[in-house]
This record gives sequence, C-alpha cells and structure tokens, in this order.
Amino acid sequence: MNRRFPLAGLLRLRQVNQDQAAADLAAANGRLRESSARRRQALVALDGSTAHIADTAALHAIAAARSAARGMLTELAAVEDGLRSEATRAQEAFNAARTQTIGLEKLKERHAAEVSAEDLRTEQKTLDELASRTRGNNDAH
Repeated sequence: MNRRFPLAGLLRLRQVNQDQAAADLAAANGRLRESSARRRQALVALDGSTAHIADTAALHAIAAARSAARGMLTELAAVEDGLRSEATRAQEAFNAARTQTIGLEKLKERHAAEVSAEDLRTEQKTLDELASRTRGNNDAH
C-alpha cells in the first residue's frame, strides 16, 4: 500500500480554498457589523436631536435635516441588506468548501488507519516468524 495519501495535493488545495472562504466570510461579516453600527449611530443621532425652534426658518431647517437623515437611514438599510446577502453567500461558499474538505479529510483518516493496520500486520508477522524460529531452535536443543 502506498504510505503517502494519494490525494494529499487535492486535500491541500481544498484546505486553501476553505481558508480563503473563511477569510471572505469574516470580511463580509465585518462589513455587515460596521454597516449595522453606522445605521444604529444614525438612528441614535436622529432620535436624540433636540433643537430649539425659534422661528419658521429653523423649523424648516430641522424638517429638511430630518428628511435627509431619514433618506440616509433608508440608504444605510439598503446597503445593510446587500451586505447581509453578501454575508449569506459567503457563508454558503464556506459551507461548500468545508464539505469538500471534510470528505477528503475522512479519506485521509481512513488511509492512515489502513496504513497503520498494515504496519501492525507486518509487525505481527515478523514477531510470529521470530517466535517460530526461536521455538524451532529450542526444540533442536
């Protein structure tokens, strides 16, 4: 039996792909967290803004600022939805890469077990031969 796992190169490639997918997933989740934090900050800023209304010009300015802030919140929500979709795709890509890697890892483990079993059989055969020679030599005396 070949002592070296014959699919070792493919396994390394799959592990590299899995590592890349994990990095992509981490980056996508980081962008999503940052976007969510920006949106929460904007909501807090909009909610916490209290201004003294001295005249109608100030009222119009406040209304315009709130309208712009609501528009910005809508845009931030849309960006966050896009980032959420990106994170979902990255999670799916990672899961697929992991599934491919797991299959090869199981084959490698099975190969290692077979090599180990073969080594034990060879060792046992050698011990049996030594024992029979020793027995033969003892019987001759």
